[in-house]
Amino acid sequence: MKFAFIFSLAAFFTFVQAQDADSKQKVRAIRDLAKQGEDAIPKIAAYGGDADIGVRAEAAKALVEIGGPKTLDALVKAAGDNDPEVQIRATDGLVNVYLPGYVKTGLSGTLSRAGSAVKGKFTDTNDQVIDPFVQVRPDVITALGKLARGGASMDSRANAARGLGVLRGRAAIPDLIEALRSKDDKLMYESLVAIQKIGDPEAAPRISFLLGDLDEKIQVEALETTGLLRNKDAAPRVRDALEHARTVKVRRAALEALGMIADPADHAIFLQYLNNKDDLVRAAAVEGLGRLKNPDDRAAVNTMFNNEHGMNPRLSAAFALVSLGELKLDRYGPLQYLIDSLNQRSWRGVASAFLIELTRQQAIRQSIYPLLGAATKDEKIQMSIILSRSGDRDSVAPLETLSMDPDPDVAAEGIRSLRALRARLP
Repeated sequence: MKFAFIFSLAAFFTFVQAQDADSKQKVRAIRDLAKQGEDAIPKIAAYGGDADIGVRAEAAKALVEIGGPKTLDALVKAAGDNDPEVQIRATDGLVNVYLPGYVKTGLSGTLSRAGSAVKGKFTDTNDQVIDPFVQVRPDVITALGKLARGGASMDSRANAARGLGVLRGRAAIPDLIEALRSKDDKLMYESLVAIQKIGDPEAAPRISFLLGDLDEKIQVEALETTGLLRNKDAAPRVRDALEHARTVKVRRAALEALGMIADPADHAIFLQYLNNKDDLVRAAAVEGLGRLKNPDDRAAVNTMFNNEHGMNPRLSAAFALVSLGELKLDRYGPLQYLIDSLNQRSWRGVASAFLIELTRQQAIRQSIYPLLGAATKDEKIQMSIILSRSGDRDSVAPLETLSMDPDPDVAAEGIRSLRALRARLP
């Protein structure tokens, strides 16, 4: 009996060693195939059904490395794997097809495995999104939606949610809403950001239950999303969040959300916070006044613009003045101030967001068009992006001019923005 046991144990270890050697040989084969490029995709994809997790993960990694539309079928299949590493690599690969370079900053680049556990580090920056003219295959969104709803790990689910935001996966909103009920902070946060990027107002009522969340990061993101989606029905809950704000971050987010919703009932609230000691609270208050468009507020907003020392509230006051109808383009006027700020790397994102909102009005666009010929390189590039987001048919001619600019960087952005605008127009 003893000898039989020893023999069985030896046979088992021999089997394991043989399996391990076989897996290593398959991994080497996959790496060799990856060097052949697109022609090797079918052979690499075949390893996606291997029993060894390491082999399947290596196959997914190779497909991502090759990249391109021809890998989509294999990556969609890999996204259905039951291993979190394979799911994460497949997700990043799918997004990378539509946003080349994404995989360099994706979660898969930080993965490490200890036994069956897979760990990765999410980057703090989550502002990437595909251009409006990029069309994503429906089965890609379906695959990522299934992962966000029920992937093998919270990291793979959160990574899929992030990918859905980048790809503007509107069809997966029900999956993202389901993910919000996971009680996992990382997954909930990524799902909220994704819903913001998709920008479907119909999703807004379905996140209202998070406006009083006890986790500051989740509550702030839910407030921001509610504001961006202009959910007026949620205004009472947002006011309650403002009144009972536990931190200044929550107070800022709640006031900013009210400013985006722009309910005249909040006029007194905006006036109340106009002289708050916090820069971002003052900024949110004056933005609210700008969106209400009450001409009686113009004097107070003008005083703030002229006397404010903080960059954030001064930009917000400039936005409010332009929104209230101050369109004169004198050197020190609010509209010129916003345009000038496009030249400053630290503030162009803020100024650009305001101009995207303002240039939805034709009168403001018409005020800006004559300036484009003498604009700086940074102004031309940023205004191209702004008009691609908010322009109308009257923006086609100015963008065509920018697409033929002598500066190749300006021309390239003009071409891309013109394409984005035409894809958005009916």
